[in-house]
Amino acid sequence: MPCRFMKLTACAALMLPMLTGVAHAQDTLRVGATPTAVPFNFLDTKTNTLQGVMIDITQALGKELGFTPELRPIPFAGLVPSLQTDKIDMISSAFAMNAQRAQVVDFSEELFAYSEEVIANSKDDTAYHSSADFAGKIVGVQTGTVSVEPMKVQQGIKELRMYDSMADMIREVALGRIDVAVGDGPVMLYTVKQSGSNKLRVVDDYKKQIRIAIGVAVRKGNTELLERVNGGVSKIKADGTLDAILDKWSVKKL
Repeated sequence: MPCRFMKLTACAALMLPMLTGVAHAQDTLRVGATPTAVPFNFLDTKTNTLQGVMIDITQALGKELGFTPELRPIPFAGLVPSLQTDKIDMISSAFAMNAQRAQVVDFSEELFAYSEEVIANSKDDTAYHSSADFAGKIVGVQTGTVSVEPMKVQQGIKELRMYDSMADMIREVALGRIDVAVGDGPVMLYTVKQSGSNKLRVVDDYKKQIRIAIGVAVRKGNTELLERVNGGVSKIKADGTLDAILDKWSVKKL
């Protein structure tokens, strides 16, 4: 019913939720990111803020699209449930794009891609050329990551252990509790470098088998937001902003 046929107060009551929703969509976007995936997203204890590659990308997208990111630290396994239950509007994390996840979220255009890395104990001189060489070994992977399924179907693995973060499983390698850790390359390399441990080695001869493509994700069916985000992704790729962010954090893309 047109407003001229309604009392002013009733009309205002109906219009307020619509106006509030528009303001929220235009001004603030609730963004979920894991706080334990250095250098992509991590909690800086000095400032108590989220920092990293994906955080910088989110800020750049916000600048292009005119929204302020409301960053929320969420454990990796909680990202999709938080998106589905409307606790966040977007996932901007080390969140790989794959067919299984695309069934429950909508992904943006690809931002960049990288491969997995394998970390072993420095006292372990095994020549790990492929995952077939994990036979008889205890292997660590992070729960929910794209490394899980390939390791689950790899024959001969003695035991596959799940961890909440890549830092946790790398520490287990250093302590000799597992033989190798498999995970996202940039996160693994950065974590090993920052640890300064002489008990760890990067398995340089390992033949990579996983292409890990990264994009941001929105709620399934949110085509309006997805189109806006894709427009922003195209802009930060074209003007060099994305490459500058990757260089800042020493992330090499495929």
